[in-house]
Amino acid sequence: MSHPMFKHPESLMMSHGYKPELSEGAIKCPIFQTSTFVFRSAEEGKAFFEVAYGIREQKKNEEIGLIYSRLNNPDLEILENRLCLWDGAEDCAVFESGMSAISTVLLEFLKPGDLLVYSMPVYGGTDHFINHFLPKIGIHTLGFMPDTSEEMLKSMIIESGKSANLAMIYIETPANPTNDLIDIEMCAKVAEAFSTADKKVWVGVDNTYMGPVWQHPLKHGADIVMYSATKYIGGHSDVIAGAVLGSKEVIKRVKTLRTFLGNMAGPWTGWLLMRSLETLKIRMEKQCSNAQIVAAYLADHPGVEKVYYAGLLDPESRAYSIYQKQLLAPGAMLSFDIKGGEKEAFLFLNALKLIKLAVSLGSTESLAEHPASMTHAGIEPSHRAEIGIRDCMVRLSVGVEHPDDIIADIRQALEVVSKSANAKALSTENI
Repeated sequence: MSHPMFKHPESLMMSHGYKPELSEGAIKCPIFQTSTFVFRSAEEGKAFFEVAYGIREQKKNEEIGLIYSRLNNPDLEILENRLCLWDGAEDCAVFESGMSAISTVLLEFLKPGDLLVYSMPVYGGTDHFINHFLPKIGIHTLGFMPDTSEEMLKSMIIESGKSANLAMIYIETPANPTNDLIDIEMCAKVAEAFSTADKKVWVGVDNTYMGPVWQHPLKHGADIVMYSATKYIGGHSDVIAGAVLGSKEVIKRVKTLRTFLGNMAGPWTGWLLMRSLETLKIRMEKQCSNAQIVAAYLADHPGVEKVYYAGLLDPESRAYSIYQKQLLAPGAMLSFDIKGGEKEAFLFLNALKLIKLAVSLGSTESLAEHPASMTHAGIEPSHRAEIGIRDCMVRLSVGVEHPDDIIADIRQALEVVSKSANAKALSTENI
């Protein structure tokens, strides 16, 4: 277990929440590959179920034991305890995917007739769930762009005619794939303005791009933090998972719905994520350092039209002021517009050798993909254009390789694009 002397999350990731003496002295938490757990008495089983199903509140100093791995499991519980440390959360719920975490939150805190206000762009799967599934069950949605001010957002909500039904403001910041920043504190103020004594408007933040090391939304007024734990938390491209963090009140609701949807993470997922948490900070620090070098290279390259990266923001911009207030580092995700269009983007991607052409992000290896035709392919082309996802955009997730090698791979791939453009120009001149 943790010692009160030690305060830093990166230190506590090694032992917090785990008692070796309960597992034959094993220094690492074993994988509890079991579906059910034995009660010491019928009375104990009754007590556990009463709390688990909300029949009564947990008594002070009462320890609730293990019941069934759909409800709780040692690997899951220890992992959830450790994840709370990074965000300063009271509780956490881990899921079998990032989308199951996001969809469970939206289903729990929204009901037919409610209004969901959300930032644009968001991850393609989230966009599809918001714009194609939620309307089917009578939930209204309203998107807003990153440059929307507090007063503008309030006006949009009022003008929708559904301000009395506003239930949640959902934001993804930085946005995937444009790295646009949304002011969490501003959204919290808007939510408070539309909350009443009888109805709280919740603020949920997808913190996948920055978390849990570089941004802590709960400290800026958010109520709910969500992750695709597949990404930086897992960090090795070998596990799919999601996480939700917040107050005990929030997570009790989330866990209750998780119990009945059955989309909790299993013990192997919990064990793999606990392993990954031990190196999370040093991985993310190296990836961020590499990304800053890569972003600077791309910004000066003649074959690149624009780079989207928090470390290159104009100090006079609104986005920079949000960055200064909200982020602890610029992160390791960047996108750039290559000169040309889809053809040039594909030429670049196909020419990569070290960087892998694959979706996902946050892993130890560098990854590149084409948002318009891959992660955000399900979004209507007109909507993609509206939210700034162009056919010439390439998204990079920078890994832990040596930065010189990452840049060497980018350089040779951009040269392939340049040679193709030159050859096309020559053939045009000869016509």
